[in-house]
Amino acid sequence: MSNNSPIQWDMDLINRYDLAGPRYTSYPTALQFDPELTASALVETGQNSADTAAPLSLYVHIPFCAHVCYYCACNKVITRNRKRAQPYLDQLYREMEQLSQWHSNDRIVNQLHWGGGTPTFISDEQMRELMGKMGQYFNLRDDDKGDYSIEIDPREVTLDSLSILREIGFNRISLGVQDINPQVQEAVNRVQSTEETRALLERARSEGFRSLNMDLIYGLPYQSLNSFDETLDAVIEMSPDRLSVFNYAHMPDRFRSQKHIIADTLPTPETKLAILQHTIDKLLNAGYVYIGMDHFAKPDDELAIAQRNGQLHRNFQGYTTHADCDLVAMGVSAISQIGDVYYQNEHDMAAYGSAIEARSNAIRRGVCLTEDDRIRRQVITQLICHFELDYRHIEGAFGIEFKRYFADEQVELTRFAEDGLITLDEVGIRVTSRGRLLIRRICMAFDAYIPKQQPTKGFSRII
Repeated sequence: MSNNSPIQWDMDLINRYDLAGPRYTSYPTALQFDPELTASALVETGQNSADTAAPLSLYVHIPFCAHVCYYCACNKVITRNRKRAQPYLDQLYREMEQLSQWHSNDRIVNQLHWGGGTPTFISDEQMRELMGKMGQYFNLRDDDKGDYSIEIDPREVTLDSLSILREIGFNRISLGVQDINPQVQEAVNRVQSTEETRALLERARSEGFRSLNMDLIYGLPYQSLNSFDETLDAVIEMSPDRLSVFNYAHMPDRFRSQKHIIADTLPTPETKLAILQHTIDKLLNAGYVYIGMDHFAKPDDELAIAQRNGQLHRNFQGYTTHADCDLVAMGVSAISQIGDVYYQNEHDMAAYGSAIEARSNAIRRGVCLTEDDRIRRQVITQLICHFELDYRHIEGAFGIEFKRYFADEQVELTRFAEDGLITLDEVGIRVTSRGRLLIRRICMAFDAYIPKQQPTKGFSRII
């Protein structure tokens, strides 16, 4: 299917299939991670199943924010005290040294990402130090050909800091914007001017950053179709290379900061859907490609090219072009994928620090993939990245007969086909323009763990 295939809106199908479900940044999902599995067992299985000649992806979680954004569901620490950063960084370096002994093997780092929190909470000197330590323990590229990215809050970074970020090796940035409307910004405690954002983008371009991503959120307080249209106009005029347009999931019982948001100020489900439909149509008309779920990119962006070439991948950093990389993640709550293993660090800051001090790692829970997990992961990844699946690729990779192996899934797939979400033939599955918005629901048909739990438990709604 072409990347530019229009999205066909079928409200009957959306109302029927818009359940809660995983985002499939991993399979099995984090709900299946087992705290009874020991760190040594997880690490050993990962080492034994990893391709030690393949490149690496590195992720660092910096949890600190100076201000709380009420919508945020990230693992964060709100503090104005910048002195809290250095003790955390020192713990991070201890973990990094251990991880490099386990996984580095001089493997070249093709992808690197600092997330949070607000990574630029730390000082320019600390950013230099952190990148220096990463270069000490891992084989970072020095030719500017990797994808080295950092999340940026325009309120929390100076234009001169952008120069330093570029100097120490970053070539991609992701800017949190969410919405430009002042009333919406006030309601979520994230006030930033469009001028700030525009100045940052212009400086980043002049510094030679080669990819600029911008994050938006729909479903926030006081948003309307007209107000979000003005946000889209401003964003399109700034012309970022990539756009992420996330659905705000209001779950104040799970995320304390969301208690500040008054439910009565949120747009209705009908308005949210109208905003999403308008956003997709407007971005497609502006020349962006719909990558999938909530991601858009310009046609010459590497994500769009990878999707056209059948090489797009998905991991805990979202859509990526680096299917060949193991992901080594460090910091509080960070999730790694090494070979056939996923594991996650302690989620609590104090527990993370104590674990690092005691044993130089903070692994809390994880999962070792079975052969069935690996097969289903490949099927789900192919569908969520490319909206089509050739049975022969799965059969060749795993030595199975697809329809026989997935005999139990045929009833649900047939129903999807009858409802127009997919087309089925002898060689594969193709997601239709009606089905693209519901790709998560289609992937759930192949999730062996969904029947063992309430499908809504722990997940946000699909749309």
